[in-house]
Amino acid sequence: MIDYTNIRILLNHELIQLEEEGYETGDLRRSFNDISGIPPASELSEGAGNALPEKNLDDLYPTPTSECLSVKPRFPYYEPLSLGDIKASRPKKKGQLNGRKVAGEAGEALDFGPLDEALSDEALFDKIYGAWLGRCAGCLLGKPVEGWTKKDIETYLRAVGAYPLEDFFPPMPPGLCNRDNLPTIREPKALKGSFEHMLRDDDIDYTILGLHILDTYGFDFTTDHIAQEWLARLPYLLTYTAERVAYKNLVNRITPPRSATHQNPYREWIGAQIRADIWGYVNPGQPERAAELAYRDATLSHVKNGVYGEMFVSAMLAAAFKTSSVKEVVEIGLSEIPEKSRLAEAIRNVVRWSQQFPTWQGTWNEIMAAYGHYNWVHTINNASIVIMALLHGEGDFGKSIGIAVMGGLDTDCNGATTGSILGAILGARGLPKSWAEPLNDTVESVVAGYHKVSISELARRTARLAKANLARISTEEQ
Repeated sequence: MIDYTNIRILLNHELIQLEEEGYETGDLRRSFNDISGIPPASELSEGAGNALPEKNLDDLYPTPTSECLSVKPRFPYYEPLSLGDIKASRPKKKGQLNGRKVAGEAGEALDFGPLDEALSDEALFDKIYGAWLGRCAGCLLGKPVEGWTKKDIETYLRAVGAYPLEDFFPPMPPGLCNRDNLPTIREPKALKGSFEHMLRDDDIDYTILGLHILDTYGFDFTTDHIAQEWLARLPYLLTYTAERVAYKNLVNRITPPRSATHQNPYREWIGAQIRADIWGYVNPGQPERAAELAYRDATLSHVKNGVYGEMFVSAMLAAAFKTSSVKEVVEIGLSEIPEKSRLAEAIRNVVRWSQQFPTWQGTWNEIMAAYGHYNWVHTINNASIVIMALLHGEGDFGKSIGIAVMGGLDTDCNGATTGSILGAILGARGLPKSWAEPLNDTVESVVAGYHKVSISELARRTARLAKANLARISTEEQ
């Protein structure tokens, strides 16, 4: 049974998505409105009276594709789909690590060589453990206010005497929401004093599932392997937006890469970007290889900038094992995605704005002016906030994740990604105890077989894989 209102929402998202990709939609919006005589949204209300018991989604949502639409002549971006075309469209300049410039022609493999010998097994584990802890802490920080605006978050924090954000959110005083017309706290258990470990979150579920996939299939896993593990280990109703659509497609035997595009108007939203981290953790110092693993994962549910977001973050994380400079980390992440993509342009702008404005609020204003039209769970605006937080945070863990969350939008995702990168740079020993200790080295998950696990054990397993991967790479290059 399908509800008219939900179908109209899906179709509207599809039109927005097509227009953002630069397609000429022409009369498509009128055609969508006329499908099966769906009345205008103003005439609809939620409820059984809007149901269509004898129709299926394919009747109402015949997904348009690039095969039947043309790109606007003046669309200034080039956003390829295949890995080969993505590699060929990357910038020529590859950045630098530890003061050593690394350059190459577009499309060349990016290889910064093996990790420094000084990074022992113990040091490698410390950085990976720091990344896991940082991801959990940043995610937990953002959970109470997921989807809130910057203004609402600031209003809340000032009301409780906690602005700027330097610790987990304090409990909300009685009546504050009603008095200031604030949204409802998304996860009350994530407020300070209410949790004893990292709470379940999809941002962490996918990191754990990625680790399981590597343990099960090795580094030659395929997108089909990922699809199998989603169906076997993730509850459908605890997947969201693009992931839920792809899951539904898989159940209906619509396999990759079509699982990413069939009736999926969320295909450039943030879902793939939050799955990036594990591929960077197991490729320390190898951003090119990390981005390739991210591509295999992302194409199950996303296209274009949705895919680039996962490649970008995984490459940054791989680089974070080699340099303590967040500027270099960002530059190396950019070196793995198409130079003329919307995401790359946005990140370059954020880098420029962060140099222009002394405070993060100035950069945030520019981000919202340029990218505030995107949905609050889109890749481009949220990745911009992460880069803003990294650059204005200046290597300070608490300051960085605080900025990422105070910027609003998808706060748990942005806090998690920012915390993960800073955690990899600083290592577990370099993280402030005030952020790490409340987690009690424990994380909840809905991934089958991993419902409550030790964070340090996840890090040990990750470190073993990273070490084995580096040995494999060294053997291949001999």
